[in-house]
Amino acid sequence: MRHVLIILFLGSFLTYQAVAQEDGRGAFQIGIKAGANLANVYDEQGDDFNADAKFGFVAGGFMTIPLGEMFGVQPEVLFSQKGFKAKGSLLGSSYSLTRTTNYIDVPLYFTIKPLNTLTLLVGPQFSFLTKQKDVFENSSTSFEQSEEFKNENLRKNILGISLGVNLNVSKIVLGARANWDLYTNHGDGTSTTPRYKNAWVQATLGFRLF
Repeated sequence: MRHVLIILFLGSFLTYQAVAQEDGRGAFQIGIKAGANLANVYDEQGDDFNADAKFGFVAGGFMTIPLGEMFGVQPEVLFSQKGFKAKGSLLGSSYSLTRTTNYIDVPLYFTIKPLNTLTLLVGPQFSFLTKQKDVFENSSTSFEQSEEFKNENLRKNILGISLGVNLNVSKIVLGARANWDLYTNHGDGTSTTPRYKNAWVQATLGFRLF
């Protein structure tokens, strides 16, 4: 009887492993991705503030860590361009301002995989500002200013939230995300809620290396 139970257990285990490997939902994976952000800023105080969205580049890598067949964790590290475009009038002269910000985004997603082809993601995101470029233009002049930032303190970041979905087709991963900044950590244990926050949607094309 014991031998029969052992054979049944081994058979069930090997069958589960074969199905999990074929299904792919219970497998550890590493991949790369690239795509575009459509970013803007919004006013935390709700006052009348108008800005136009701008496109930016995003690229990086991801890792899928299964916690069973349907659940898992997916950390990512991304280079992500954000910013906005604004227009106005100063002393009777029209002007335009284009701001481009470069970030290192580190989202930590909790994943649900109801199907092998579908992954739902939600979780916090930490963003580290590395560079900001402003281009100011009016009818008579154009001015550009750039500033680079070094974030040696890992606690000095912007905390946000991100949610999205992946469509998995063989080794190809099509991703869509929506992201919002929440507040700024200053690295000394304090934090603030900035008046103007980044908000962006993201579309990427990824490839699972294994």
